[in-house]
Amino acid sequence: MYKYQQISEKIRKKIVNGNFKAGGLLPDQNKLARDFGTTRITIRKAIQALIIEGIVYTKRGAGTFVRKDYMQNLDDMGNAIDKPLGTTHTHPNKKVTSKVLSLNARLPTNEEQSSLMISSTEPVYVIERVRYIDNKVYSYEHTIMPTAVAEITEDVLHHSIYQYLADECHLTITGSHRIVRAAKATQKDVEAMGVKKDDPVLVIEQVSYLEDGEPFEFSESHFPYQTNQVTADIDLNV
Repeated sequence: MYKYQQISEKIRKKIVNGNFKAGGLLPDQNKLARDFGTTRITIRKAIQALIIEGIVYTKRGAGTFVRKDYMQNLDDMGNAIDKPLGTTHTHPNKKVTSKVLSLNARLPTNEEQSSLMISSTEPVYVIERVRYIDNKVYSYEHTIMPTAVAEITEDVLHHSIYQYLADECHLTITGSHRIVRAAKATQKDVEAMGVKKDDPVLVIEQVSYLEDGEPFEFSESHFPYQTNQVTADIDLNV
């Protein structure tokens, strides 16, 4: 994880913990640089990362402010289409747990080869798990990941895969390509999440990338319609 990412994570935690209040002004970049023992350039990059995540915003001549609705958004079980999908990362003030349904390895299908840019002889993990937020069903995940990326165990799956890749494998996740659609609940959704057959579910398909552009994950996550929604921040200043 780069220095600016470490700092943006620390600022985010200060916001969640109430050290920086919703709607309040952050210290100026010079003070933040002194507090974190770094340069203004690094602080600027950290702030930009928080802006992209929808946590803070800037006013020219006034400074950087914490968004008033940020903590309210954390209390929801929804998804931000332009934010990281990792459940633990996007719900830092919640209890996130997992039920592992299966962890297997096999050779990839044609679709998986194309999405992950791998050959037919490169094995992949097939991961199925249910994610819970504060003991309530949040999602059912079906993930395909090349075994060459990292060693994945059932213990890893009970926690955050993204955090494991960053902290233990020293890999940097830089982005995802996503498709969001609605679908009817399948029998697997019924078994995994306890929803009713043919109930509407929110589906997010994504391919996620490491900093060198290598795809490391091809996944499809299903969310119950009763507890999920999609939000997005639209920046017209581009």
